[in-house]
Amino acid sequence: MTRALQRDGWRINHKRVLRVMRQESLLCQLKRRFVATTDSAHGHRTYPNLLAGLELTAVNQAWVADLTYIRLPTAFIYLACILDAYSRRCVGWELSRRIDTTLTLAALERALAARRPWPGLIHHSDRGVQYASRAYVERLEAVGARPSMSAVGNPYDNAKAEAFFKTLKREEVYLTEYRDFAEAEAGIERFIEEVYNRKRLHSALGYRPPVEFEAIHFGGKLNRTPATVR
Repeated sequence: MTRALQRDGWRINHKRVLRVMRQESLLCQLKRRFVATTDSAHGHRTYPNLLAGLELTAVNQAWVADLTYIRLPTAFIYLACILDAYSRRCVGWELSRRIDTTLTLAALERALAARRPWPGLIHHSDRGVQYASRAYVERLEAVGARPSMSAVGNPYDNAKAEAFFKTLKREEVYLTEYRDFAEAEAGIERFIEEVYNRKRLHSALGYRPPVEFEAIHFGGKLNRTPATVR
């Protein structure tokens, strides 16, 4: 918040921002009941973590994928997202009433259509059946992408995706009472495309939003070379 205000021309420091936000009760942390979305008890092949030891230097070297739930008044719906691991940009997402491979494949197709990566891309996810399924892995292999998966019981392996969902829920989902699927879809699309990708500042990106970061460093030209593991 301090950096955002400074970008807008305010002469202010983080102590004052913290004091004002505390006074206005803007620091409360909303809690929600946990719903499991990862089913790793399946017979599909799993893959080693290819991100360990990899130094990212450009976009389209590695993507991170994950899914989560959204609570509606009478049901849960599910959101699958794919982020570029270097720029933190959400490059593909899909919302569905069902938590299955169709959901994750739809998010993947959006990402592929938007980015058109060359062979060598690392696709990292958890070991859930939605990502380990034959249909999903075959689609990755068809475009020359290399599957990569987190270790069992280690959520830190996919920390960037987890952080994205934490931001999405605290700054959009928990602040909105969606009445139905269409309203949730519209709100989530607005947040991802207009707020998160284009406006929200990231300390890891030098306090720039992902779209601005990519424009500065790559001038709209996305990486076309395979990633390598050290």
